Amino acid sequence: MKALVFHGPQQIALEDRPMPEVIAPTDAIVRVSKTTICGTDLHILKGDVPTVEPGRILGHEGVGEVVQTGTAVTAFKPGDRVLISCISSCGKCEACRRGMYSHCAAGGWILGNRIDGTQAEYVRTPHADTSLYHAPVGIDDDALVMLSDILPTGFECGVLNGKVKPGDSVAIVGAGPIGLAALLTAQFFTPAQLIVVDPDASRLEVATRLGATTVLSPGQAAEETIRNLTGGRGVDTAIEAVGVPATFELCQAIVAAGGVIANVGVHGSKVDLHLESLWDRNISITTRLVDTAATPMLLKTVQSGRLSPSVLITHHFSLAEILDAYRTFGDAANTHALKVIISP
Repeated sequence: MKALVFHGPQQIALEDRPMPEVIAPTDAIVRVSKTTICGTDLHILKGDVPTVEPGRILGHEGVGEVVQTGTAVTAFKPGDRVLISCISSCGKCEACRRGMYSHCAAGGWILGNRIDGTQAEYVRTPHADTSLYHAPVGIDDDALVMLSDILPTGFECGVLNGKVKPGDSVAIVGAGPIGLAALLTAQFFTPAQLIVVDPDASRLEVATRLGATTVLSPGQAAEETIRNLTGGRGVDTAIEAVGVPATFELCQAIVAAGGVIANVGVHGSKVDLHLESLWDRNISITTRLVDTAATPMLLKTVQSGRLSPSVLITHHFSLAEILDAYRTFGDAANTHALKVIISP
């Protein structure tokens, strides 16, 4: 089969690889119909994720059809159309029993990280009964891929961890796919202000269409504007959705006393924590790897038409064009890419 293989920082290639096989009784083999590229994949290419070894097939998002199951799989059978979760969970370990599926003792974020992933024609999915979802009728494959990772990530790591409530002021720093996913799902809680900060004018235009009440470019003027918009207080929730020092610094500068900084971005370098100015501010800082506990709810929300993840899709490629897809996604400032769909 064809697969996108990581060979070290800034080195990827589309190659022929052996078909995956059932290894454990709880495995399923899925023929991938749609996959996509995540910002985390770009962090892998930069060398920010050392757990990804050369030779690994990348990708942790996808939709497809089950073609084979292990003897212990009871919830799925060949021919089933499924959503592949970015998180694999055994459902039995201590972390899973606490709902922290991302820290599953036998799973977590392993696809495209510690085992071969979804940017291929076929993928082996461990713990199939608790890591796949039956694809609902009425949601097309393109939209469904958005539920593998970015929508639950934006919602769980940004909105839920950020404790967004009705009437709150919320700033989302970073209007990439994850930031926009947080923007879409924050509206479940009707905050009074949804401020989006990003240097890219085209992404700010998208954010406005998707419900932002104010859009700003980063910098001192943004800090002053946010202070003015919130009566000098700052925001109740600041969602960091990029993963670089400057964006985390901005979140520290704009959070209100008693507020929350919800980190979502993947950080590959150290960030300064300004306790000299925050020690008495009663703020909380949260971190999280998505658990995908909210996926069933999000599936229902999309199926009902209350949430439309297709608005995040900007480009389509075949698997043969995946290197072009990476270049397009990695140069979003010029290509205006949000989510790219890849069709094996």
